[in-house]
This record gives sequence, structure tokens and C-alpha cells, in this order.
Amino acid sequence: MSRVSYDFGGKMQKEAMLAASADVLFSSRGFRSFNLGTKNKDLEVKVDPKILTMKEAVARETALLLEQQKRLSVRDLTSKFERGVAAAAKLSSEAKLREVASLEKHVLLKNLRDSLESLKGRVAGRNKDDVEEAISLVESLVVQLNRREGDLIQEKNEVTKLVNFLKQASENAKELVDEERAFARAEIEKASEAVQRVEEAIQEHERISSSFEKQDLDELMKDVHEARRIKMLHEPSKVMDMELELRALRAQLLEKSKMSLQLQKELAMSKRHDGSSKLYQLDGPEVLGSYLEVQCCSDASPELSSCSIQWHRQSTEEGKREVISGATKPIYAAEPFDVGKILQVDIASDGHLTTLTSAGPIDPAPGLGSYVEALVRRHDNEFNVVVTQMNGLDHPSESIHILHVGKMRMKLCKGQTTTAKEYYSAAMLLCGVRGGGNAAAQALFWQARRGLNFVLAFESERERNAAIMLARRFAFDTNVVLGGPDDMSHPCI
Repeated sequence: MSRVSYDFGGKMQKEAMLAASADVLFSSRGFRSFNLGTKNKDLEVKVDPKILTMKEAVARETALLLEQQKRLSVRDLTSKFERGVAAAAKLSSEAKLREVASLEKHVLLKNLRDSLESLKGRVAGRNKDDVEEAISLVESLVVQLNRREGDLIQEKNEVTKLVNFLKQASENAKELVDEERAFARAEIEKASEAVQRVEEAIQEHERISSSFEKQDLDELMKDVHEARRIKMLHEPSKVMDMELELRALRAQLLEKSKMSLQLQKELAMSKRHDGSSKLYQLDGPEVLGSYLEVQCCSDASPELSSCSIQWHRQSTEEGKREVISGATKPIYAAEPFDVGKILQVDIASDGHLTTLTSAGPIDPAPGLGSYVEALVRRHDNEFNVVVTQMNGLDHPSESIHILHVGKMRMKLCKGQTTTAKEYYSAAMLLCGVRGGGNAAAQALFWQARRGLNFVLAFESERERNAAIMLARRFAFDTNVVLGGPDDMSHPCI
């Protein structure tokens, strides 16, 4: 049986071209018309919205061709009819073989009966009875064979009818396939002609587009050359002088801002009503990552070692002071809880109380928030630390430990040895070291559980503050609030 051919007659390549049927109409108004203005600069584009674009037309014609391709599946029906005819022919041949075998059986039974009849006349007694019994058996076999022949004849008639029906259906299917093949060939020829027209239109469109793109590129190159020429006309020395002048202005502005901040600080201190505040002053920037230090202003000031010192944090909105437990040293390093709050320190000596206040609220460390947000995305964060104290006693070893801050727990280890590993709980405390000299800004206090606490020194202030903020963030996700000693009773937590 012949098959439908998809040959487009060499007019197109199937992989490089989209299909379209012959009823596609490309009028002169179907493509954009380009009108050049004066000096080849003004470009007007006119599009008729009622006419389909080239892409939509090709997509529509491709869909039509796919529907026509589905109609060619009649050949599958023909192949099924052909298989049915072959099966019927096989059944017919088998029926003929059974008929020949049946005739051979009749001949054999007739010869056997004649032999037994001739034998019956020559024997007597018991042998004669056996011969008669054999003759009766042969007769019963003849009856069964006749019945089987009737069934075979009936089956042969049914097979003949089926073969005739299948032959007729196969002929009808062949005629239908021939008609569809002729129609498909005609459609394919029309489609190839339409595709050729589409290809020519696309090539024309690309040619026009490339010409305008080349024209725009030439104009752009001219503008670039003109800009370069104008730039070369300027003297490089003047540009360098302007840059140096800008740098000098920036340096002066930075210096002025520092002086302004210092003057504001001195003005705030001078406005305090307590005259004894001149005995001491707070020194240090009010920013997270640094520390504030109480300093004596005159020789008449009592020694700080003989004074009682207590630091407080004060909210700028409510004005309520909160005691910072453990902050009883002249130096205090601000921690993340102190951001946005004013720090105060009470100095008591011989019944005389002096209160110093920071010039403004503690500012956040630049870039620390974004750094912590980047660390939050990790499941586990590691920090290099040195254990300076353990359970209140100085730790003699200065070897590097690893502090793991995870989403569910914190762990302190050295190599394969784990020093502490605890899940976030109400018994855990975490805060900055409240005292301890100028290194306090790089150290934190961690109570893993009751009876086990550490003072850990970090590589930088940024790492220390990031570890505190990160641990408190993860602990809060597990409904645990981490703070310092006695901080849980304060509303700031």
C-alpha cells in the first residue's frame, strides 16, 4: 500500500520554515509602511490594526495544517482492514486443510469397514463378536465425523462471509485514502506556495529593518565621535583640579561635622544643672561597636576605683531608666539592646551622686543589619572565639574555639571536642560583657545552662554584635528570649 508523502517539492526545508496554507493573503497594507522625513531622521510607522500580523498569520496557518494532518490517519484504518483480510484468508486456508483431512478420514473409515465386513464372514465364535463390535465403533466414528463436517461447513460459510465483508471494507478504505491523499497533496502544494510567499515577505521585512538599523547605528556612531571630539577639547588639567577640589571639600565637610558633633556634646554637658558633673565626663562615640568611658575632669575628682558605678539605659520615648545588671565598671561597651536608647551612669562617692548622660542615643553600626540578614539565611553560622573566662575563672588557654550559632541550638567546640552544646531555653543567657576594659566591645557573656558560663572574645566588634543579634533572632523563633542577667524583667527585652 502506498503512503502519503510529506515532500514539499524541494521548495522549503521543514526545519527552517513554518508552515502555512494557500489561503493566506498578504496585501500591500499588511506590512508596515515606512516614510522617511527630512534628512532621513523622522520615521513614521503606520500599521493597520484590522490585518493580522505576520506572526499571527503563520501561527494560524500552522494550526490549520496540523488539523489536516490529523485527517490523514485514515491510512491507519486501512492497515487495520488489511490485517483483518489477512486473518480471514488464513482462517479460510485452515478450513480448506481441515476439509481435505476430513475427506481422507472418510476414505480410511470406509476401507476399514469393508475390511471388517470381509473379515466377519471368515471368522466365527468370539472373534466374530469382536469384529461386529469393531464395526459398530467404526459406524459411530462415521457419525461423529459427519457431525464435525457439518460444523466445518457452517464455519466455512461464516468465514467466507467475513472475508467478503472485509474485502469490501478494505476496498472502501483504499478509495477513501486515495481521496484524502489527493486532497492532502493539493493542500501541501498550496501550503508550500504560501510558505514561499511568507519567506519572501520575511526576507523583505528583515532587509528593510536591517537598513534602518544600520542607519541608526551610523547616526549613533556619529554622535559618539562628536562627543569624543568635544571631550578632547577640554583641558585634562582643569578636570583634575576640579576633582582635587571636590576631595578637599569633602575632607573639610567631614572635619566640620566632627567639630559640630563635639560642640553639641560639650553644649549638652554645659547645660546640665548639676555643677558636680564637671568632676567627670563621658568619652567615646555613641555608636554600637564602640565603648563609653568615665573620665575624671579635675584633680579634685575622687578616684573611680573608690566610687560605686552603675550604668543605666533610658528609652527616649518613655524616659524610664533600666538598670544594666553587671555594668559596674568605668567602661561600658554598648550592645544591640542599647541601640536607640540613651546611656546614663551613676557615680556615687562619699554620699555624693553624680549622673552622666550620653550626648544622644546609641546609633546602629553601619552595615550590621544587612550582614545579620545574610547570616539568617544559613542553617548554621560559625565564629572564631577565644575563651577568656569559664564559670567566673580565668581560662589559661588562648587557643581558638568555634562558636556555632544555629537555628535550634548553640555549640562551643575545639576541633573534635565539644565544650558546650545547648538548645535555646529560658536558662540560657547571652549579652555583651559589661565591663572589662577597652576589649569589652569584642567580648560577650554566654550562660549555656545554670552552672556553666563563658566569656568569649571575638575577632572584631562586628562579629560579636552579629553573634548576639543572630542568637537572639533564632531563639525568638523558638519562643525563647535571650538577654543578660536580670534583663528578663525589663520591658526592653
